[in-house]
Amino acid sequence: MDLHDLHDLTDWLPRALTVAQRWGGQFGPYRTHDAHRVHPDAFTEAFDRLAKRMDHNYPFFHPRYAGQMVKPPHPAAVTGYLTAMLFNPNNHAAEGGPATTEMEREAVAELAAMFGLDAHVGHLTTSGTMANLEALYVARQLHPDRGIAYSGECHYTHERMCHVLGMQGHRIPTDAHGRIDLDALEAALRGGRIGTVVVTTGTTGLGAVDPVHEVLPLARRYGARVHVDAAYGGFYAILGRAGTGEIDAAPWQAIAACDSMVVDPHKQGLQPYGCGAVLFPDPRAGRHFAHDSPYTYFTDADLHLGEISLECSRAGAAAAALWLTLQLLPLTPDGFGRILAANRRAALHWADLLTASDELDLYQRPDLDIVTYFPTLAGTSLSTIDAASNRLLRDGMTAEADPVFLSVLRADADAFLRRHPHVTRDADAARVIRSVLIKPESEHYLPTLHARVEELAAHARTTT
Repeated sequence: MDLHDLHDLTDWLPRALTVAQRWGGQFGPYRTHDAHRVHPDAFTEAFDRLAKRMDHNYPFFHPRYAGQMVKPPHPAAVTGYLTAMLFNPNNHAAEGGPATTEMEREAVAELAAMFGLDAHVGHLTTSGTMANLEALYVARQLHPDRGIAYSGECHYTHERMCHVLGMQGHRIPTDAHGRIDLDALEAALRGGRIGTVVVTTGTTGLGAVDPVHEVLPLARRYGARVHVDAAYGGFYAILGRAGTGEIDAAPWQAIAACDSMVVDPHKQGLQPYGCGAVLFPDPRAGRHFAHDSPYTYFTDADLHLGEISLECSRAGAAAAALWLTLQLLPLTPDGFGRILAANRRAALHWADLLTASDELDLYQRPDLDIVTYFPTLAGTSLSTIDAASNRLLRDGMTAEADPVFLSVLRADADAFLRRHPHVTRDADAARVIRSVLIKPESEHYLPTLHARVEELAAHARTTT
């Protein structure tokens, strides 16, 4: 969040307070209770301690932070969240948040349209994990005697949720680019024990995009459903379906024909944590969540969002934040797409710089905006790459002057050698550096970032 964003919030946050005060004033005065009151001096002291504690953080807003998929929310999201939070709505039932329930429906409809869906049922969740749980829950309800297939590069939540739901998980190997292996998948499908195949459009580690358009007919041939985990990469459907940004359109255009999908607005969507979403193209999927409650659902509504969700209480403020953001940044190539296009250009440019570098080697060319690389070493082995990558990471984070904040990815030996066969196998795995260029500011900052990482790599090589 740059100084311009902070200026925006200085202007807009007081207006959020005004909205709550204006609305509340129509109900007349009442006597507040002393039990809520705290002395201003005590509040000041406690807040100062909070402010001090917040110093212990990483600069997620700055392009010198190129580690995990974290960035500050957009000022519109902050303003929308705070405005609604002062009302504290609960979107479980319409009576808990009538205004924000409508905002959620509208925002979810826009997410559905982003994937090419028309008819749909879905809602916001507190996370991609919860959204995936709901999608796999429906998978179990439809095929209670069959399991879930997922790639070896998928998010670990799928294996965990299979345990939670009492389903058998089938881990499918990946190809040389980290995408689900189609031959291995078909071999697994032939056994008749798989009811749903999970494909990932943007794996958490590499950002690899599974070939949805090839998995879908394969799964259908064996009577299996397809669930799309687009928690991280889902917003790239804006560019992918349009065939721009040097992104293959085919996987993204196939998503609309799948059976469920998940996307996290709190990643690429500029929202505060936690804001995920689950979508089903077939509105009849909502029947699997059917239930009743003796103390909710008493107001008129076509459908209360809690009636199509495993979650109960959910913050209406999250819906308001997303709704306001989408009013200003529509899910189009000329709206939100401009942010994603900048991220994508930065990733491709860095891949080119890494390919030409004498200090760094590109691990894999990015499908989206995650760039992976490692220090160039003479007599390269997995163990020396691992040590040098760790040294680079630590030196960058702890530098008093000009720090950079990166992350690492653990690549097993087989995966590494498929990409770099000249490397000596002397360990089971090696860490490589992983940078998520999730902020468009990275496009402008990239020359500075690349030069600094090269310096760190040169130092790591001489001290490893």
